[in-house]
Amino acid sequence: MLELLRIRNLAIIDELEVEFGPGLNVVTGETGAGKSILVGALQLVLGARARADAVRTGAERAEVEALFRLDADDPLVGRLAEAGIDCDGELVVRRVVEAGGRTRATLNGRMVTVAQLEGLARGLVDISSQHEHQRLADAATHLGYLDAFAGLDGLRAQVGEAVAALSACVAEAAAVRAAAAAALEREELLRFQLAELERLDPRPDEDAALQAEIGRLRHADALRAHVHRAEELLYSGDGSVTELLARVTAELEAAARIDGGFEAMLGPVAAARAELEDAARALGRGVRGVRADPERLAEAEERLHQLRRLARRYGTLEAAAAQRDTVRAELAALDGTDARLEALEAAHRTARAQAGDIARTLRAARQEHARRLGGAISAELASLGMGEARVEVAVAPLDGDGALSVDGARLGPTGMDRVEFLIATNPGEDPRPLRRVASGGELSRALLALKRVLAGLGPVGTYVFDEVDTGVGGAVAATIGGKLAEVAAHHQVLCITHLPQVAACGDVHLHVRKDVRDGRTRSQVHRLDAEMRVEELARMLGGAEVTRAARDAARELMAGARGR
Repeated sequence: MLELLRIRNLAIIDELEVEFGPGLNVVTGETGAGKSILVGALQLVLGARARADAVRTGAERAEVEALFRLDADDPLVGRLAEAGIDCDGELVVRRVVEAGGRTRATLNGRMVTVAQLEGLARGLVDISSQHEHQRLADAATHLGYLDAFAGLDGLRAQVGEAVAALSACVAEAAAVRAAAAAALEREELLRFQLAELERLDPRPDEDAALQAEIGRLRHADALRAHVHRAEELLYSGDGSVTELLARVTAELEAAARIDGGFEAMLGPVAAARAELEDAARALGRGVRGVRADPERLAEAEERLHQLRRLARRYGTLEAAAAQRDTVRAELAALDGTDARLEALEAAHRTARAQAGDIARTLRAARQEHARRLGGAISAELASLGMGEARVEVAVAPLDGDGALSVDGARLGPTGMDRVEFLIATNPGEDPRPLRRVASGGELSRALLALKRVLAGLGPVGTYVFDEVDTGVGGAVAATIGGKLAEVAAHHQVLCITHLPQVAACGDVHLHVRKDVRDGRTRSQVHRLDAEMRVEELARMLGGAEVTRAARDAARELMAGARGR
């Protein structure tokens, strides 16, 4: 329940403190006195967008504070605790709007963002205004009213989650297909590269070995001649080195027989002779392996050319060998696209079936409760002087672009349905859209009827009605006052009205007036006692000049309201 509203430097209000009571609080006053500023201030503490031009001229900032009394079982108490905000039955909401446009908000002294404020304050106050008349005429709002009446918010949230999952599957599959199409040319290039790399099979330092082999093959005759002569000089030719060493050995042996000191020289000479004989035999084998081979020379030169081309393309032969592994891995990933698409298609079928099942369950519930809501609104309209009116709540398949298709039906985040209120104001007429046939007064009564139907469905502590009685008068106005009083028996109600029949039903009567002091316009709010209420109601009944007849009529209105 809203207990106190304090306003500073907002529009034409310099400083104002308003106390509210339980039951029906009515607010009256001349047009332009500032009654709707109270509603605007409440909207600010509920998280509405702030405008810098709302700050009173000459002030640095506007401030609005609201004190709410909360029951221990109010869901808001739990939400506040989850947000780390202490609440011992009282909640103080403060909103500051700087002249430059910046805003600040606190809940029980703790700073919060405007988004947090809007979320946490949801359910404190329900505001119905002339603007909402137009919202009621907008069919886009009707689905929300039906779901609130039927208690389908949870099921609708499930549909939203299922549709989000389905949309994600569709988007991911589209992305994979697009990537696969874009990768087609890339795959062809990769397969060409892999075929070339696997065919050449480059090995590190292979080019150096090929260069050496090519050198041998190109100069095979000269190489053979050199090696052959070297072998002859070492071993097989007349006067070869090994033959001379044999003669050296014989001379040393003779010397050793004369002087044993020379015997030690025999070992090194014999060892040198043995090593040279081994080298000579290796040269002999080598010379036999050296031969001209034009075909092999051509093969080696071609391979060296291809390897050098790879090295230029990839930097080095080592990089070319590594690229082969990289290409294989990338192709393996591309080859998995079909499997990925199959998995996504399976997930898409599952998500589509789940979304369709939940949406159909939601549709059935909406169709069932649509009949009940239409009947309930019709009954309320009858009590508001529209006894001939008949309201139907039409549930039709969703249409329009941007929705998914499930089994031929369109499916969006709120389900498969669109809802519109239809009304027949006279017997024998076919119901037509509310926006086409309802007058301003009829829209006012339809909104009040809808709020009456929805009043017991949520945890809202305070209902605000901002001139929803526009366009009505007489007995219907008195009935509206009675209906508001009925709502106020279970909820605190704040009603801004120009109708004395409605004002007479109030438990608390607040009067807004403006005056000019020191060249500045100020708006003030006064809580009226019984006699002051008579004067105000008489003014509302009779105009600027308050007569005795007007006062008597005001007292009768108040007595009639108390007698209900």
